[in-house]
Amino acid sequence: MERRDFLAGAALTGAGLSALDVNAEENAVEREYYEYRTYNLLPGDRNGAIHDYLEKAAIPAWNRLGVGPVGVFTGVYGGEWTTLEVLLPHPSLASIASTAAAMADDEVHQRDGAAFLQAPADAPEFVRYESSIMVAFSGMPKLKQPEKKGRIFEIRTYESHSEKFAKKKIEMFNEGGEIAIFLETGLIPVFFGETLVGPRMPNLTYMLVFDDMADHDASWANFVKSDKWKALSGDSQYKDTVSNIHNRILRPTGYSQI
Repeated sequence: MERRDFLAGAALTGAGLSALDVNAEENAVEREYYEYRTYNLLPGDRNGAIHDYLEKAAIPAWNRLGVGPVGVFTGVYGGEWTTLEVLLPHPSLASIASTAAAMADDEVHQRDGAAFLQAPADAPEFVRYESSIMVAFSGMPKLKQPEKKGRIFEIRTYESHSEKFAKKKIEMFNEGGEIAIFLETGLIPVFFGETLVGPRMPNLTYMLVFDDMADHDASWANFVKSDKWKALSGDSQYKDTVSNIHNRILRPTGYSQI
């Protein structure tokens, strides 16, 4: 790793990563990091350029840098209709910190994305985008790419009222067995992430994949009635670990790698 990349990664950690115990034992797990972008799109039918850019320029460039598989999703239920959501799995924090500069130096990316990247101020291709940065749970340190077929995704964010209780909820997934109960009852996770930088902290976010809404409803019903889940959710040590939940149903674009 180049010294500048190391320093960039160190700077990114900062005080914002105090919620994460970054030590030798944690690093040995080789957990992934995720950047989750939400693009605010323009009204009407002016958004074709961003899809063209992501498919033909950005995703190939990200992949060349070891970032991926890249997920690109549009909303079906529970979110804004004028947003585009992009999931970027990274092998390290240094990767997140150095990717923008590397893409700026990538001549192929600059050439293939020129129309989008060089859009004038009076004719922008999108409004703004916001990002969250997450670290994968130790109980699922790598993203699990689902089978490419007709599918929908649910992304859920659990907020907690304090860092201590947020950590306890993550423990409930990792050591308490909640991830295992998901798998036993038909809930198929794509990733779990603890938010290190982003809005409405402290929180965690995870994504599930389903064949369709019928599969979604049946799988959640199996989970709720599971005896193991009833026992775990009734464990007093995990009381009040979640204070608010946001969930959205998403559909992958045709060029999404997830």
